[in-house]
Amino acid sequence: MMINNLDKLLKIIMSPKVFSYTLIWLIILVFFGTIAQKDIGLYASQMKYFSSFYFLFLGFIPLPGGRLVLLLMTVNLFSSMFKRSLWQLKKIGIIIVHLGGLLLLVGGGLTAYFSSEGNMVIAEGETSNYVDDYHNMELAFVNNSLKDSLEYTVVDEALLYEGSRFQIFDEGPEIYIISNIKNVRIENRISPADTIYKGLLEKFVLLPKKPEPENTQNRPALIYKIEGTSNGSDGIYGLFLGQGLNDPFKIKGQIFHSEYRRERTYVPFNIELIDFEKIMHPGTNIAKSFSSDVNLIENDIPRRTLIKMNEPLRHKGYTFFQASFIDDSEIETTVLATVKNYGRLFPYISSIIMSVGLLIHLLLMMPKMVRGKPK
Repeated sequence: MMINNLDKLLKIIMSPKVFSYTLIWLIILVFFGTIAQKDIGLYASQMKYFSSFYFLFLGFIPLPGGRLVLLLMTVNLFSSMFKRSLWQLKKIGIIIVHLGGLLLLVGGGLTAYFSSEGNMVIAEGETSNYVDDYHNMELAFVNNSLKDSLEYTVVDEALLYEGSRFQIFDEGPEIYIISNIKNVRIENRISPADTIYKGLLEKFVLLPKKPEPENTQNRPALIYKIEGTSNGSDGIYGLFLGQGLNDPFKIKGQIFHSEYRRERTYVPFNIELIDFEKIMHPGTNIAKSFSSDVNLIENDIPRRTLIKMNEPLRHKGYTFFQASFIDDSEIETTVLATVKNYGRLFPYISSIIMSVGLLIHLLLMMPKMVRGKPK
């Protein structure tokens, strides 16, 4: 009985109908995900419909998300390879097409779970070796007491939820997250602040406002309480993205300041911006094209290259696109969209494999088609 049930389950999993149904559902997800971008933004739509195993329709009906659908498609294609009827010489083309499809799905999985995207912002004459994430944030405590360098202690976004408590050092002060604001508005205080409020919060209040659909247009902020410092630095502090001067405090005689910033990913090389050039449309302030003349520095050896629109720099799995710039009258600054995608080559390879498979299948079927052609 158990063996019979297992055989039935395997037949269902291997059935071409499963692949057809999942493909139809994937098309439906693309449709609703595209429509939803108008209201909730591109990133939120991707997370809800494509980067999830399920989502709630109308707030309470669970429906399969993109990751579950792709997993079912992968299992279906892989299990169908074990059909005895498939392993025949005349079906070698179909087998190759199946392998190409599996490779495409594997590449999609690698992209979904391991790829990263962000910006590298560099001013002329400066060098950078890190990428700012588009969406994730981090809280950094910077030790300013060192003479020749800065020492960072970084807290990931996963620990920055409201009510979270943690220590930034062994036997060090305790941090309590009071509020994590997705999009902040900053207002002047009407009345004097309580003495527990420090720095920025002595004169201003950080209040939430309606988040923008596009996550990159929001200005996140963090309000936290620190206990266990020295010299009266205990209190409630406020930080927001892009804050220029952050409030210093002392821990065991050393001076620190905190930063609420985009999550940084450090790359194993440096990029120096030598010159940024932009060409404007005649009679307008709209850029026609722009490019970055950079030095790629690795092991103290510079390699000069030009990053232009549609001509990115690729190095060690990273791709740097000329995305935009910061228009400043004093110094020109480039913004390089940076992508690390482990599955970048999979679509090209799988497309070639599937094309070869279809061609072989066509050639094998050609004699049969010719013989069956009416005279």
